Formats: sequence, C-alpha cells, structure tokens
Amino acid sequence: MAHTLSLRAPLDDNGLPHHDQAQVPGPVLVTETSTALGRNYRITPEGMTEIFDRLRPHLPPYLTAVHQHPTWLKFEFAPFTGREKEPCSPAVRTDPRLAYGTDDEAERLLRSAAIGILDDLYAQARDQWSNAAYAADLKEVVQDADALWKAYQRELTGMEAAYAYLRSPEAGAEWRPAVSRLIDAQDRALRAAEAFDCRAVRIAEVHRRHLYADYGHAAALAAAGYPRGADWPIADVDDYGTSRSLAGQLSRTVENLNAHVAKVARLSGTATG
Repeated sequence: MAHTLSLRAPLDDNGLPHHDQAQVPGPVLVTETSTALGRNYRITPEGMTEIFDRLRPHLPPYLTAVHQHPTWLKFEFAPFTGREKEPCSPAVRTDPRLAYGTDDEAERLLRSAAIGILDDLYAQARDQWSNAAYAADLKEVVQDADALWKAYQRELTGMEAAYAYLRSPEAGAEWRPAVSRLIDAQDRALRAAEAFDCRAVRIAEVHRRHLYADYGHAAALAAAGYPRGADWPIADVDDYGTSRSLAGQLSRTVENLNAHVAKVARLSGTATG
C-alpha cells in the first residue's frame, strides 16, 4: 500500500507525535486519492496526532523515535540482535478505534490511514531485523573461514612456486625430485581448498536463506564482523561438490599443470632422466 503523508504533527521528546488535548481537530483529518500504485492518504497535523493516539497501545517497545519527512515517516528502532522474534503487525481489528466497519467516511479514512502507518512501521522493523538476523546467522557459521582462506592462499603460493621452479634451468638437474615436490604442493593446496569449501558451503547456505535481505553478501559479512569476507570465493550453494567450487577449480588447474609437465618431460626426455 502506498501512502502520501503530510507530516507536521508536533513530536514529543522521543520524536513520537503527542496528543494535544487543547487542539480541536478540523472537520477533515484524512483525505484519500487512488493511483496506479495504490491509495494515497494526506493527513492533517491533527489527524496524525489522533492516529498516533490510537496506535499507541500497538506500538512495539523497540520503537524509539519517529522522524517526519515531507511525504513519509521513518521509524527508528533499538538495535536488533537478529535473535528476536520477527516483527509482525499486531492484530488490531478488534480495537474499536481501528476496526473496519464504520459507516462514517471520515472515520473510515482515519482508521485506514492508521492501519497503513502501523503496517509501514512493522515493515521497516522487519527490514532492519532481517539484516540483523542475516549477520547473526553468519556469525554462527563463519568461524575459522578467514584462517582457512589464508591457509589455502599459502598452499597455492607454494604450489605455484614449485611449478615455477620446474620451468627454471636448475630443475633439469633434479627433475624427478622437483616433480615430486610439485605433486606434494598440489596435494596440500587441494586439501586446503577442500577445507575452505567445507566452511564456505555453510556460508553459502546462509546467503541463500537470506536471499531477499537488503544486505548484499559482502555487507552482511562485514556486519557480522568479517569485512575481509568480501575477498572469500563463496560460490552458490549449488556449486559445491561440482567443478565450480574452489576445490573443483583448483583440480582443473592441477590437471592442466600436470598435462604440461608430462608433455615437457616426454618431449625433452627428462621423464627418464
């Protein structure tokens, strides 16, 4: 539901509109127009005060302030941990000051606008809560991912160095030991890649579970306390166990390196040297 709100009601110390008993509401508190995007409400300051007086029993305890903008309200909440119950609009249809069913058009518009504001409040709360829940879920599964990623990088560097040595003139004098060291380095790198993938797939599962959160992957990892997580190669959850995982990609690299080494050995005669 789209809402256009004229928000000029006075605020109390927390930024919440307060009810001024001395103020006499005008005859029209809320007007409504329809657009292709839904219903728009224009609410007078007196109407906004009346609405928040009716909504006050249904406002969540974590609401700390309401900020007025020319055509919308921004609600401020106490920080969510992500482990609270998901914010959900309360059932207010039994509240006689909010329930549908009145024959008075002005009263109907006032109640409809109030319900719209309450729904917007809880929608904003859910957005913030879902981001916090995303970060909280990541905190549970990331664990030693950074250490595993660094271990993989070290082993990959070692493998690359072993392969680079085979291309040097010095390797000709000890071809078989040099090839053996390359194979050992490849095995260590593959084990490190597999270890990282075991952690990464858990992270990918969280990313999938929070697919529609406002946070992107890097932002969620940063919010969870892992800003370097943006550098981790986290694949789609369906890619693990396939050639698109980190271990799968490294295996293809190893196969290509080994094919090249075998061809050099065969053509140069060093395979039997």
